Amino acid sequence: MEKSALQQARGAYQPKLPVALQGSVKVKEGAPTQSVDNQEEIKALFPNTYGMPLIEFEKCDEANNARMNVGIILSGGQAPGGHNVITGLFDTIKKLNPENHLYGFLMGPGGLVDHNYIELTEEYVNDYRNTGGFDIIGSGRTKLEKVDQFEKGLEIIRELDINAIVIIGGDDSNTNACVLAEYYAAKNYGVQVIGCPKTIDGDLKNSQIETSFGFDTATKTYSELIGNIERDCNSARKYWHFIKLMGRSASHIALECALQCQPNICLISEEVEAKDQSLNDIVEQIATAVANRAAKGDNYGIVLIPEGLIEFIPAIGRLIQELNDLLAAHGDEYKDLDKDAQRAYILGHLSEENANTFATLPEGVARQLSLDRDPHGNVQVSLIETEKLISEMVDVKLKEWKKEGKYVGKFATLHHFFGYEGRCAAPSNFDADYCYALGASAAQLIANGKTGYMAIVKNTTAKTDEWKAGGVPITMMMNMERRNGEMKPVIRKALVELDGAPFKCFAAQRDRWAQETCYVYPGPIQYWGPSEVCDQPTKTLQLEQNS
Repeated sequence: MEKSALQQARGAYQPKLPVALQGSVKVKEGAPTQSVDNQEEIKALFPNTYGMPLIEFEKCDEANNARMNVGIILSGGQAPGGHNVITGLFDTIKKLNPENHLYGFLMGPGGLVDHNYIELTEEYVNDYRNTGGFDIIGSGRTKLEKVDQFEKGLEIIRELDINAIVIIGGDDSNTNACVLAEYYAAKNYGVQVIGCPKTIDGDLKNSQIETSFGFDTATKTYSELIGNIERDCNSARKYWHFIKLMGRSASHIALECALQCQPNICLISEEVEAKDQSLNDIVEQIATAVANRAAKGDNYGIVLIPEGLIEFIPAIGRLIQELNDLLAAHGDEYKDLDKDAQRAYILGHLSEENANTFATLPEGVARQLSLDRDPHGNVQVSLIETEKLISEMVDVKLKEWKKEGKYVGKFATLHHFFGYEGRCAAPSNFDADYCYALGASAAQLIANGKTGYMAIVKNTTAKTDEWKAGGVPITMMMNMERRNGEMKPVIRKALVELDGAPFKCFAAQRDRWAQETCYVYPGPIQYWGPSEVCDQPTKTLQLEQNS
């Protein structure tokens, strides 16, 4: 593999581990757990993996030479640090017993089902230490949810004498991990399944998972880009930049980038929903800020828009829910019709309220909402150019105000979507350390006979030595939700809490940011230098942990 000078130097970085994972480990079990909601339904669906205790690792003197072969799967979208989960897992199982083997299933869960794998050797793994991306084995979005998939996977598990499967993924992927763990436990197959919390969106967190890996690096990458645009904006002083940020369900990325960069406007989807705002309400809010700045001669600014905003506008959210059910039940009836016939079919099958909402949407947006979903049944919101839709509507509003003498500025716009730019960035020191510790925790969960757990690392705003490692039963995070027209057990997504410290900090400052030019330029991620520059966690995590 060809390596840049940075990658070569970065490869030599040795991630730091919590004290509890630096030597031999013993397990401290907590109280039994229960799911966050729908306890009876979840318990009935997961009788073999429900109610297990929380686990924390403690240092001990007794060596554990556990013999094991492990299979690893990368599932879903990429997130910085995934390679370090694998190197942390590899190093730990080899430390436990040099005869242990690690197998990587290629291109996601489909690799397990189709028996596509490679053995991860030290020479091979060393090329990927502290690098971004998932290219070590590739990722995919195959859902593991059917018995024939579980049984097909078991064939290669038996052939390779694998004791445990580690699935690195987000909420949907870890839901699949929980289903797989339950199935293998129910059948007494002796195959353990462990999950790892991955998603740059930041929506896989709760009382036990402080942050999902990749969020730190991705938001710092986006914030560098936003800061660069802010500086350009403040130099040219003639454009309003509308920047859409990845985060299909929650606005954690947009909020974190706002806290780092202090843009003029940042929309938070969860607030839009809570206040029952319409698309027009949002447009008026932005147009007012544009007009107020123009009155001072400032015909420029920065607007941050979360990717999933469109789904959180209550009227559109209700429409999407009915469209989801319609697509699940009758998609085959209209998918091959021409677009006019499709539109007529949909309007004829929606309730009156939702039909009225659908009819008022721009044609491109309406069509996108009615097309195929992603593998998890979600609208593919990243394909909807929300930033252009909103800026065009603001332009129309400002032209109306200009005729009425309420607006005297110029409104020129530029549009950006930051998504893929952050998913495979070289991990920050925080993510390099955090992910390596997650991999080591996964290995220790396997060595201690656990299944149906997610590896966790806590106390992450303290020094690395003081981090606490362990595991949480995946069932503890689950509830029942409607997916593809039916109720299914899933891990509950963590949305931005409007009474939480990060949002309150943002809300206390945003009126000033809207009026004045308060831009902050974070600059690129630093890997070497003072700890206060290189090792800082996100603003979100600092505010949530009061540090």
